[in-house]
This record gives sequence, structure tokens and C-alpha cells, in this order.
Amino acid sequence: VSHRMATSRKNSVDMAAVNSLLSEDQFLCSICLDVFNDPVTIPCGHNFCKNCITEHWNTSDQYRCPMCKKVFNTRPELHVNTLLSEMLQESKPGEVLCEACTGTKLKALKSCLDCLVSYCETHLEPHLTASRLKRHQLIDPVENLEDRMCTKHDKPLELFCKTDQTCVCMLCSVLDHKTHEFVPLKEEYEEKKAELEETEAEIQQMIQKRQLKIQEIKHSVELSKDDADREMAEGVRVFTALKESVERGQKQAEAFIKELEQEICELMKRSTDVQQLSRSEDHLHVIQRVQCLNINNSLPNTQQKRRMDITVFPSSYELTLARALGQLQETLREEMKKLIQAELKRVQQYAVDVTLDPDTAHPQVILSDDGKQVHHGDAKKNLKEKLKRFSDCICVLGEQSFSSGRFYFEVQVKGKTEWDLGVVRESINRKGEITLSPDEGYGSIWLRNGNEYEALDDPPVHLSLKCRPEKVGVFVDYEEGLVSFYDVDSAALIYSFTDCSFTEKLLPYFCPCVNDGVDVFLTPLSS
Repeated sequence: VSHRMATSRKNSVDMAAVNSLLSEDQFLCSICLDVFNDPVTIPCGHNFCKNCITEHWNTSDQYRCPMCKKVFNTRPELHVNTLLSEMLQESKPGEVLCEACTGTKLKALKSCLDCLVSYCETHLEPHLTASRLKRHQLIDPVENLEDRMCTKHDKPLELFCKTDQTCVCMLCSVLDHKTHEFVPLKEEYEEKKAELEETEAEIQQMIQKRQLKIQEIKHSVELSKDDADREMAEGVRVFTALKESVERGQKQAEAFIKELEQEICELMKRSTDVQQLSRSEDHLHVIQRVQCLNINNSLPNTQQKRRMDITVFPSSYELTLARALGQLQETLREEMKKLIQAELKRVQQYAVDVTLDPDTAHPQVILSDDGKQVHHGDAKKNLKEKLKRFSDCICVLGEQSFSSGRFYFEVQVKGKTEWDLGVVRESINRKGEITLSPDEGYGSIWLRNGNEYEALDDPPVHLSLKCRPEKVGVFVDYEEGLVSFYDVDSAALIYSFTDCSFTEKLLPYFCPCVNDGVDVFLTPLSS
């Protein structure tokens, strides 16, 4: 063992001597101009990074040394430069270097807290042999040794003051921190290390949760994309069928028009003959000519059946045309219904959970405990006045607000004779009388007198609905500036506000109107 230690020390001394004779440039590859990485030697004695010389010869038609330009007939074998590799391994980036070395510095083996110097194996020798230096405190190599000394007493920082939460030396504990609580640095280190491990575990757990969330989002995006692709395919199929129906109707109409144009030409010829005969005063000629032309029998099928003094029925082509147009209209209605059904199914994917905000409710509005039902009460409650509460209008807003993206909610209005529904800007006026219009921040529709529906646009639009909606769906696309209302049960579009410009939060808006004994319900998402 003693022999191996002596040999090691001798090698270190030799290495230090060699390093002191080498300049920094001699550790640089002449191809990449950086410190050697896996240095190799070629037959002429020059050194290069293994990858550098390999790539150099792979892209050249000659095996030439980049330094001395010597050309080799065959590709030379590369030999690892062991000495240079060991010298480079002595000091890696981030490692503490010996401060006693001159020239190229070797890796430090220990740091002395008394000398405030880090030493390599060779320069550490006196601390291991000299009795005076043996008393010095050696630690594993660290940088910035001065920072580990008390600036006031020039002693090592060996204790941790829990009272002041700072590192102190032994003299500090006696002079400046007499009544304070102290622990050795190692003990505090162990405690802090345990805290760090716990924090690291929490961080890893948070990372895992977020990674799972990313996977869920990606899966949701994939499902949405699949749904969108299916809807797109269905839309293409519907529009294709609609286009084909329109094209068939156009072809039929063109054929009927052509037939009518031919009949018009024939009738114009007959008209010319009739006009000429009517101007003739030759009685015999007119009678003979009329019999020869046989005008009544030679008229087109349509005209033969039309008499001024009798009631006629539509001709066969008129009936065919009417049937074709009727079929086309029916096809258009069916295809439009399918399109709206597909659109309603798409927007329902953006359903959100909406509850009513009691702080916005008018004093005569009565809300259910779960915030899902509202109706008009007979008595006016004595409520605390709030800035966001409606003072005169029997209204209430949703608690949830939306400032981007898309959202959808459904409202049960079955049995109601009057109601208002829609969305509003957060900044709307809630005191006194209000005007329901887009300019005032409202995108809404209403029912009045049991059968009068209006979209409160500017100007208001009367709505002719085939059936009375029992459940109304409200869809908003914030970025597109779109607010649409649907009859959910019949899958029909009631009305859409388009080209709206939203710049602030939007809230769901409800007005149960007069007390007709029926609640307005917010439909649960599970429905």
C-alpha cells in the first residue's frame, strides 16, 4: 500500500511538472480549435480530437495531416493519447482546482479551512506529514473558501443560529449570540436536506399531475378532432345531398322552361296566322282556311285545355313542376334540420355549469337553494343594497363569467308565458329602467303574452316560431362575436346575433318576468 501511495504521489508530481511545461494552446485541437475531446495521435505525431480527424478524412480524398500536411497512402490507425487524456481529466469544468499549482492546475483533493486554500494531492502532502499542519481542518474541495469564514472574527462558520437564522463561528456564539439557540451546521444541514427532499417530492408530484393533465388535454383534443372530423364528414354528406337535390330541381326546371319556350314559338306562329285571317274580308277563304289550319286541335296541349269561358286545371307539366318544387323544398327543410341538429350537437360540447348569483337578484326574485331555479315573488324582500344588484328590473345574472372561448347553457322555460334570456356585458347598468339591446350590452330574446317572441336586436326582430320552445339553449363564441339561441327539443335555430364585438366579461342573463307560478330552470349538465 505504501508503495502504491508513493507511486501515485510520484506520478502526480511528474504530471504537475509536465503540466507546468505545457501552454494552454497545446490542449487545443487544431481542427475544432477547442479543448481536446477524446484525443488521438496519428503517425506523424500530431494530436486531434478523434471525431475531428475522422470527419476530416471522411470528407477528403486524401489522408493528409491538417498540421504538417503529410500524406499517408492508407488510412492511418488512430491511437489514444493516454498522457494527454489523463492531463485533461485532471481538471474538468465545475471541479475545484489546486490553488498552489502553477501553469495548468490540477484537480484539488482537499480544501484547508485554516489556510483558506485548496490543494491537489501533491501540494496537500505537507498537511499530511508536517505536525504543525496536521492540526489544520481539511474538508472536501470547495470554492470560495473566504465565504466560509466569519467576516467579523475570521473563524470558520461552524454553527447555525436558529434565532437569527444565520451561520456563525464559535466566537459569535459566545460574544454576539449568547442567549440564542445553536445547532451544528451538519445538524441544520440534515434538517434542510430533509425539507428539500420533501419539497422535491412535492414538486415531482406536481409535475406528474401536470403531465397527467397534459395527457388528458391531448386525449380531449384528439376526441374533439375526431368529433369535428365526423361532423365535417356529416356536413359534407348533407351539403352534397342538398346540392344534388338543387341540381336535380334545376335540371327539371330547365327542361320545363325549354318545353314552354317551344310552345310559345308555336303559339306565336298560330297567332300570326290567326291575325292574317282575321284581317281578311273573303268570307269563303277565312272559313276554308280555318278548317284547313284546324287551329283548336293544333294548339299545344296547354292551350287546348285553356278556354276563356271554362275553368281549366293545371297541365301535366305544371303538376310535375309543382311536385318537383315541393320535393325540393321538403328536401331543403330536411337537410337544414339535419345541419342544425349537427350544429346543436357540436355546441353542446361547450356546456358549462351555471348557477344564479343572489347578489345580482332583484329583491322580488326568488332563487332556489342550489341556485338553479328562479321565479318572481309577490313580496319585495328587504335586501342590502349592492352595486351589482338590479334595482327595478326583475332580473338575475349567473355567477360564472366568461372572457374568451366558447360556452353553452340550457334553460327550462316550459309553462312560462313571459321570460328574457341571453348574455350581458359585466358593465351593464343595473339601476333604474334598462333597455335590452346590443348597444346597451345585452344579447337576448324574450317571450311576451304567451306567443310573441322577439330578438332584442337593433331594431328588434319578430320571431315566427313553429312551436313553443320548452328548453332554450344559449351558445356564445367570444372571439367570433356570436350569440345563438336554439330550441333544444326540436333542434331548431331560433336566432343568432352576429358580428358582436366583445371586449369584457360576459355573464348569463335571466328574467322570470311576472309571477305566473312557474320557475325558470337551469338545466343540469348531465341532461
